[in-house]
Amino acid sequence: MKFTKMHGLGNDFIVVSGERELPDNVSELAISLCNRYFGIGADGLVYILPSERADVRMRIINSDGSEAEQCGNAIRCVAKYAYDHQLAAKTEMTVETLGAGVQKVQLQVADGKVQAVRVDMGEPILQGTQVPTTIDADIVVNHPVEVNGRTFHFTAVSMGNPHCVIYVDDAVQFDLDTWGPLLEKHPLFPNKINVEFVTVKSRDYADMRVWERGAGPTLACGTGACATLVSSVLNGLTDRQATVSLKGGDLFIEWSEEDNHVYMTGPAEEVFTGSVNE
Repeated sequence: MKFTKMHGLGNDFIVVSGERELPDNVSELAISLCNRYFGIGADGLVYILPSERADVRMRIINSDGSEAEQCGNAIRCVAKYAYDHQLAAKTEMTVETLGAGVQKVQLQVADGKVQAVRVDMGEPILQGTQVPTTIDADIVVNHPVEVNGRTFHFTAVSMGNPHCVIYVDDAVQFDLDTWGPLLEKHPLFPNKINVEFVTVKSRDYADMRVWERGAGPTLACGTGACATLVSSVLNGLTDRQATVSLKGGDLFIEWSEEDNHVYMTGPAEEVFTGSVNE
């Protein structure tokens, strides 16, 4: 199996193109290949597949073998790969996702290669049971959740995949490994959840660290950055355009008042190519 190793701000993926569907053993394959000691090493295994609705179709299998509905960093990698490898040689293309439908991307190209990708991430989902949470409310803002004797307050947002955003005094130094897995699997979240810990620095800047459902702590999460901006606007903490700073770098996020869509702009990088026995 031929692959390309790619990353978006350090959130890294094994990208496979040329297949028509996922292999039957894709979960076991992802667990094996994503292992950083005995495999290639990655946060997820990404397949670029043919689509009847868009230029390409994306499927993402997390490092634990579960499937993700959407991933903002992965979609930027897919768009860069599709352009650079001439699967869709145009600077505006569409990518079909499992959980967020068909999404539009705009490519910033220099010297024939994609340097940055702006993705229309669609409208955020805020209704509690649709995120999903077990809370039947039109919007879930600053809601308490107790884990292991500690109470946090979260805002729930879906960007095609579920997120709970929690504000803390120092996101950069926050203990992800202790609290991330407890919150990910909390009964309030029937499909588990991605957890963002956020410290807002100004109206247009926030620090974020993430515990990703099915992958654990990662250097970046594009949908999490989008959820962070939406949550921060709902909580009155930022304006509708802001830089979200992650461990792997910065993403620029916009929540448009005109169409209610969230737009994410950031880089994607190709690291190396290779082949592996399945």
